[in-house]
Amino acid sequence: MGAVTLDVADLDAMTRFYRDVITLTVIDAQGDTVALGRDGRVIVVLRHSPHLRAAAPRSAGLFHTAILFESQADLAAALYSVATRAPHTFTGSADHLVSQAFYLTDPEGNGIELYWDRDRTTWSWTHGQIEMATLHLDPAAFLREHLSEDAASGSSPASVGHVHLSVGDIATAHEFYVGRLGFDQTAALGGQALFVSAGGYHHHMAMNVWNSRGAGPRMPALGLGRIDLTLPDDDALGGLGERLAHFGTAVQDDGRTLSFEDPWGNALLASSPGRG
Repeated sequence: MGAVTLDVADLDAMTRFYRDVITLTVIDAQGDTVALGRDGRVIVVLRHSPHLRAAAPRSAGLFHTAILFESQADLAAALYSVATRAPHTFTGSADHLVSQAFYLTDPEGNGIELYWDRDRTTWSWTHGQIEMATLHLDPAAFLREHLSEDAASGSSPASVGHVHLSVGDIATAHEFYVGRLGFDQTAALGGQALFVSAGGYHHHMAMNVWNSRGAGPRMPALGLGRIDLTLPDDDALGGLGERLAHFGTAVQDDGRTLSFEDPWGNALLASSPGRG
């Protein structure tokens, strides 16, 4: 997963939030765009779009951007920043067996997950489906156990671990993300949610209808601007382009990247190290 671009109304306020609360670093700032991340890797791109309005309730779009930390101490440092600088943004926490996660909402209503993965050797799979759950996770106890001064600088690596979308229906999401893009299904909750990945990860993307069942294509609005996907090599990128063409999906190919939309108008941009 590459960076997630957000269209925002207040660029200064959102930059402060992702820098000072989420503990990301400003990597680049040019005009109306600010890129933030960790250790040189861009995680979130904020694009000033004051002409846009907030999305209508129950519309498709971003459910949350999930930021993956390399250690529990790094995650605890970010969680402590949230607790001390913006506790009102915290919305919950859960132990998912494969990971420990904490949830919040940014000042313009975009969901965020901060999480850490358990070692893959501890994950359980049954017939190709990952075993996940939603168990109680006490944030105060997590901080007591894992917060350390060494991780407080916010300089350790982090990345976009997965992106979770609100969509209109799961069957259409499966046809597009599994059938066309080539992700593997790793879990499903009936007609409620779908989890997909590449390379045996628990999920790189997820889609649910909890707040958006029946939603049609998105109207221009604040929130999700684009999801970047980084494919392993040029052959994989070329294969994706061929599959999308086969299914009649409109694609823009500039010689370096492929740009296209899912059935709800969520923009995606795919690249590879060779062409990016």
